[in-house]
Amino acid sequence: MYFAALLARTEDGWEASDTELDDVETLSDLAELAREASPEDDTVLVLIEQEDAWFGVVRIDGEDDPRIYVSDAAAAARSSYGEILLTDELLGREPGDDGADLDSLDLDGTEEPDGDSEDDEDGSAEAVPHSPVGDSQILDDLGVGEKELKALDAEDALNAIAEALGASEVLETVR
Repeated sequence: MYFAALLARTEDGWEASDTELDDVETLSDLAELAREASPEDDTVLVLIEQEDAWFGVVRIDGEDDPRIYVSDAAAAARSSYGEILLTDELLGREPGDDGADLDSLDLDGTEEPDGDSEDDEDGSAEAVPHSPVGDSQILDDLGVGEKELKALDAEDALNAIAEALGASEVLETVR
């Protein structure tokens, strides 16, 4: 089970909307979806969590490239939604590396992180760290510093982020 929401910063504060990722196949698709939520080129955050296993934040500022943070890359790699965020660049790999072939995994978005999966046997999971990846300073200017972000537990991370942003009430309306 996963939850995804868009938080768009406007002149009047944060606006939240829940979003389905079923039609999102790439990071570009996700960025476009986020940009549509804010026609004024304001900051938009895409918050994604999956069953208390991992969370991700994607920040879109106008037409700038998306900035990404994922709390546990290995757990996210077992999710079709996490796969959207785990780009070769984010993982520090050259496109086409053998370990980067997440498309070969049979993912439906509900995988449990266990050590007995097939991707562990062929070495694919070894290339994805059991640690945070991405821009850990993604929310610094919004009141969530790198240290606080890395210390968040996946179970309540999105609520803690929304609270720090002053957006907990609007996030709760879409949860």
